[in-house]
Amino acid sequence: MNKTKVKESTSKGLFLITAIICIIAVITIFVFLIAESVPAFKQIGFFKFLFGTKWNPNEDDEFVGEFAGNYGVFKMIVGSIVGTLGALIVGGIFGFFTSVFISRFCPKKIKGVFSAVINLLAGIPSVVYGFFGMTVLLPLLGNLSPNGSGSGILSVSIVLGLMILPTVVSLSKTSLDAVPRELYEGARALGATHEQAVFNTVVPAAKSGIVASLILGVGRAVGETMAVVMIAGNAVNYPSELFMSFRTLTANIVLEMGYANELHRGALVATGVVLLIFILIINVLFGLVNGKKKDKGGKKLSGGTLGAAFSKMKLEKIGQILCWVCSCVAAASLLIVVGFVVVKGAGYINWHFLFGSFNAETDETGRLIYTISSSIVTTLAVVFLSLLIAVPLGIATAIFLNEYTKKGNWLVRLVRSAIDILSGIPSIVYALFGMVTFVVWFGRHVSILAGSLTVTLMLLPTVIRSTEESLKSVSDGLREGSYALGAGKVRTIFKIVLPSALPGIFAAIILSMSRVISESAPFLYTTGSVVMPMPKGFLSGGTTLAVALYTFAGEGRYMNEAYATACILILLVLVLNLAADLVGKKLKSKLQGDTNVVRKKHKKSERA
Repeated sequence: MNKTKVKESTSKGLFLITAIICIIAVITIFVFLIAESVPAFKQIGFFKFLFGTKWNPNEDDEFVGEFAGNYGVFKMIVGSIVGTLGALIVGGIFGFFTSVFISRFCPKKIKGVFSAVINLLAGIPSVVYGFFGMTVLLPLLGNLSPNGSGSGILSVSIVLGLMILPTVVSLSKTSLDAVPRELYEGARALGATHEQAVFNTVVPAAKSGIVASLILGVGRAVGETMAVVMIAGNAVNYPSELFMSFRTLTANIVLEMGYANELHRGALVATGVVLLIFILIINVLFGLVNGKKKDKGGKKLSGGTLGAAFSKMKLEKIGQILCWVCSCVAAASLLIVVGFVVVKGAGYINWHFLFGSFNAETDETGRLIYTISSSIVTTLAVVFLSLLIAVPLGIATAIFLNEYTKKGNWLVRLVRSAIDILSGIPSIVYALFGMVTFVVWFGRHVSILAGSLTVTLMLLPTVIRSTEESLKSVSDGLREGSYALGAGKVRTIFKIVLPSALPGIFAAIILSMSRVISESAPFLYTTGSVVMPMPKGFLSGGTTLAVALYTFAGEGRYMNEAYATACILILLVLVLNLAADLVGKKLKSKLQGDTNVVRKKHKKSERA
């Protein structure tokens, strides 16, 4: 009996420690980044840094020697805000009408396919969006722009809007589906048409969820890095025109960190701190909206602004048409992006490009003959090492939150807040943190280990949330049956609960693999930013596939290699996302089967 109690207490303590790691991670990120930026704030001046309109590290002002330069980020703050607003207009409008279409207007025969197509948009790596924008969108917009480049707020708004669209669609659709059917049926009973019931009753009732999806979309747009770098033009200007080159906070870090020294480096880290503050504000807004949603419950029906507008203006039919148009545009966007990359890149994929040995040979034009075999190995190594760390920590934390805690517990709220913050931190901020901590710890050299530890922090929220949802889906009857047979809590968790939740955990692992393969910003300054030879171990530097694509596209001379890399990258990620979807469906059917078995046994016991 004593051994059992010790085993139970020890296991609970270990689960608690893993949960606290999330809190420690958030605190550590803040402490390290703020500590790294404080000297820059002191030297430059906090308000001069925030509201200064001149950014030129090489120009002398009041500083001399190693502290030469001007560092003001106000134009970049404005650029980030304007770019985000543009993305919100594009992604918000198309996302809202697409979610209404899928939830209320889409025929049942194509609803599943349509939802899957939109979800696949979320799986496309941001660097692929940027590459598509650079090679397709900018030339098209260049025909309309005075300078012929096409770069500016319009191109950024379109690409970022397309990127946040799946987030808006997914959360808005969930909120629309959660509206009680009685509200819709009540509106129809009072004489409303289907369109009137949807826009005047269902949409206002789901208003909080729709607003929350827009706030999360804003968080994604503010933190986006690689796509913006490739299409914004990146001159330090106010984005006062549609085709004026401008720079965002995230782009500023990527563009200059590679050669920054002393004060310049501190100013770039301080830029990351400003970005982090933006994200925290967005998280707070999201929390407030969610809180209001929970408080109002079913009373949130009255006073829907959007529904009132449709009702007053009698535009329900136009709203239905917009739902069809926006949904078709969203689906077509996926097909165009994927189709263009695959068609352009498939022809350049060959054995040497995939598996050839790395060397410095050149062709007859003087171009290097590249192979991505080292990038493939680096990507696999990073995936393996990051999952090896993140999956056990994430599963243990999810077990603690779902199996050992009660609702309303202050520690649970703190852990969940830490998880929310971790999930909202932009990838470029993780890159800064990894650079000032892990890279420094390993002798100031980039390495696969440094990159893996950095991306592990990014994966924790995905693993924790997916695993926790899977654990919640396991029937309580299975737990109670195990306890009735004399099994303890730990034995029940490992023998009954976890095996039942395995499909969902596998889905989380697959999604995490997709996330690692898709990311580029965290690896630029932790793993390597140029195409390197084959890594010799976890302490060697390397270039992931996403970073290799960014490098090929940035150099301009290796566009064929860029197309081929983009094709490989997008096919890998799409296959992984499809696998995760299939595993999720199997999980659902399995859990439904378990629930039916428990119900049948319960009915038999009642009859007996």
